[in-house]
Amino acid sequence: MDAKEPALALDTEMASEESARQLAGQVMGFSALLRRWRRDARVTQIRAGKALGMGERTYRKIERGAVPPRFTTAQCESLAELLRLDRDERHALLLYNGGSTLVAPPGVGQHELQKALRLLIDRQMPSPAYLCDQHWNIIGFNSAMAEWWPWVMEPGANLIVWALTSPEARAQYQDWDKHASAYVKILKFAEATRRNDPELRELIEKVQKDPDVRHIWETEHDMGETRDGHTFRMNIPTLDWETVEVVSHVLYPASMPECRFVVITWVEGGEEERDALGDVRNAWAAVSAEPADLETAQWHARNRVAEDAITRWRREATSLAPRVVVATPEEAVALAGPTSVPMPEISRVMGPDAQLTLASDGDTVVWAVEEVAGSWSVTHVRPATVIARIPRDAVAGACLPELLHLVRAALPAQDDAATARIAQLLEERDTEKRVLREVLQRIENGDSQAEFKGVDQT
Repeated sequence: MDAKEPALALDTEMASEESARQLAGQVMGFSALLRRWRRDARVTQIRAGKALGMGERTYRKIERGAVPPRFTTAQCESLAELLRLDRDERHALLLYNGGSTLVAPPGVGQHELQKALRLLIDRQMPSPAYLCDQHWNIIGFNSAMAEWWPWVMEPGANLIVWALTSPEARAQYQDWDKHASAYVKILKFAEATRRNDPELRELIEKVQKDPDVRHIWETEHDMGETRDGHTFRMNIPTLDWETVEVVSHVLYPASMPECRFVVITWVEGGEEERDALGDVRNAWAAVSAEPADLETAQWHARNRVAEDAITRWRREATSLAPRVVVATPEEAVALAGPTSVPMPEISRVMGPDAQLTLASDGDTVVWAVEEVAGSWSVTHVRPATVIARIPRDAVAGACLPELLHLVRAALPAQDDAATARIAQLLEERDTEKRVLREVLQRIENGDSQAEFKGVDQT
């Protein structure tokens, strides 16, 4: 075939199209867009038709608007490759053919996140924020998220798996069964809309191994797409197990439309009569102080206990360094400063790919995780976050010397304030033990639950 033949065919097509363009009712919309893409790429209708697996006549009708386009995803990809469409053009092609959207790049991880998106996540401080893919795998998070929920730093961290199967989630969510139902609804929605998704099916089978989750799955018949706008209460270990009410905001980044960008904010009160939790605002102001109350207030002032944990968090979170990615564990250690304290035993407990180092200033722990070979994700967290994460059975073992460093770092720097804080913690633990012993004794004596509640059984 003469090499000039394709160019000649294209010129002939263009002349024919120019004549057709003079007709009344010029074709607009997708047909005109398709024709422009093809002409810009200098591709004939014959080649475009072949890319779609159809004849020239059928393809010509599509460009004239006589046949509505219903290309499959495979056809769209083939045509996009032939016409050398950019990302936005490829997205438009998919949207015109059934409303499909772009799929996030496979295997995306924190180290592959766009700089702008990572900046957005970091700038949500002090609110926890994270990015997960369509299967709820955590692929990005900020320091606040790591502080409140350290599990996100674990390799393979998955929101659904943690929320439905982790003992941590059951302790932190108030009314866990209601939250479990919400996540089951989300899974059912995903199952209904993505039937041929093997990874989704594997995730559902994994969480259903838990008998409680399986029961909820079998009895919950509704569906829900996201948790956007949900307001709920959680008990956060990093905040001394203080109960906070938070709102979940779910957004979809345009550059990664299959992913979810989630920001968790605690509820802020307005100027209404009641505060954000529905209680009477400033009710404490009407209470008269007694000498004992004054002594307690003075004691609190010495060690900042008078401030609730969430107030301290709002002030201190701004000092946490943004997350970074380094190439070696040695670079991660260097971020902790020249007089840092390595913590190999606690690192071993946290996971095979974790490395923790107490920073020179004693205020933070550099927590590094190897995500892929040659890429270590580094998060700065407070010592209290690590302490809350250490399993109790590891405390008395080889971790103890390193744990002592962490506990001292978590206390106030001044010796008198640290002593006061320890005294308060010991008193709280003693009270808890006394209550538990009393409950245990009543159970052993045969007391019923009704008797615990003070209900007369006679």
